[in-house]
Amino acid sequence: MNAHADKGMTDSDRTYAGDWIYVKLHPCRQLSLKDYSFQKRSAKFYVPIQITHKVGVVAYTLALLVYSKIHPIFHISQLKRKIGTQLVPPVLPTVHTKHGYVLLAPEAILDRRMTPKNGHVTTQVLVKWLNCP
Repeated sequence: MNAHADKGMTDSDRTYAGDWIYVKLHPCRQLSLKDYSFQKRSAKFYVPIQITHKVGVVAYTLALLVYSKIHPIFHISQLKRKIGTQLVPPVLPTVHTKHGYVLLAPEAILDRRMTPKNGHVTTQVLVKWLNCP
């Protein structure tokens, strides 16, 4: 039974040494939106970041940005190797609260439209959020 359960385990097989990797972060809760239930559609892997050194058997320290407020040590299951040579500038979610939640605030209204819904006409608004592209 143990051999069957360990077939899918790959943590000890992967090793990174100074590689560029993607970091898997959990979807952030949006405090300003009560009915926002689409966390599963948000990005799972953020920014290619370079590994500085190996901490343990399955833990690595990353070279995070100075203003990022997340812990720099990650488990190997939260990392994915970057393939290719093109580098993208790091864009981590901006943390505003002491609990680590991303606080979204509307920056500008970009567009409006009227749509029928349940026999009534409702207004839909396209909003540019402060901490999002």
